[in-house]
Amino acid sequence: METTIIEPNRRSRTYLRDLWQYRDLMVLFVKRDFTARYKQTLLGPLWHLIQPALTTAMSVLLFNVVAGIGTNGVNPVLFQMSGIVIWSYFAACLTNTSNTFIANAGIFGKVYFPRLVSPISVVISQLIQFGIQLFLLICVMLYFHWIAPTGQPANPSTYQLTNWLLIPIVLLLMAGMGLGLGIIISSITTKYRDFTVLIGFGVQLLMFASAVNYPLSALDNMQTTHPWVYQLVQYNPLAALVELFRNSILGAEVQYWQLAYSSAWMLVLLFIGMRLFSRVEKTFMDTV
Repeated sequence: METTIIEPNRRSRTYLRDLWQYRDLMVLFVKRDFTARYKQTLLGPLWHLIQPALTTAMSVLLFNVVAGIGTNGVNPVLFQMSGIVIWSYFAACLTNTSNTFIANAGIFGKVYFPRLVSPISVVISQLIQFGIQLFLLICVMLYFHWIAPTGQPANPSTYQLTNWLLIPIVLLLMAGMGLGLGIIISSITTKYRDFTVLIGFGVQLLMFASAVNYPLSALDNMQTTHPWVYQLVQYNPLAALVELFRNSILGAEVQYWQLAYSSAWMLVLLFIGMRLFSRVEKTFMDTV
């Protein structure tokens, strides 16, 4: 019989080794999340196609038709859908990992395993939703490129392999951002339960500050009139990732500084999140 010694202060290397040893449990959690999400549903995964389609239609109407915000020559439908697809993945990762301790209090109190297995499995399971929505986005891109060429995005000839290779990197950074922020919030909510009420509202506000529905260039005229708004969005690492994903998949020019900038933020958030998480997991049963 194998004996596991749980030390009060384990090094990060030991913790990462434990995560690898419990990878089979992580797979089981992913299957559990998938089954629970689509059990007794009418349309199942098809909701992941309906949601971005309706959200895109509403965003085009509000931001591009009514407000008249430009998209730098990119087809408005592709512009809005590309931002919504990558943002939906981040939002799902953040909201579903932010209640890790509260949602898993029962199993955490009975069985030992590295607690990070739970939020990491959530981030992995959300890839199913992202994959379905990315498939929809590619289908819409093909439609505007071949069937309705007048609606094709700007500079279609710039679709390059190097741009598309950036997509999994951006996805990894978004996953890291969502995981880092999620476990930070999860650690806080063990003591301040009412903080969970602010998560949905906070994600919505963060979306408007992350250039999901408008290009960063739309804020250029605010450098003098509203400099704080301009700086808030320009220095938002999530806005950089959204624009990086959009430019990568639609063939626009990619700013590589956005990749380095967002990577640094992701590492900081993961470091802070893991430190808080490892500290809270030792005593959370006394507060949850």
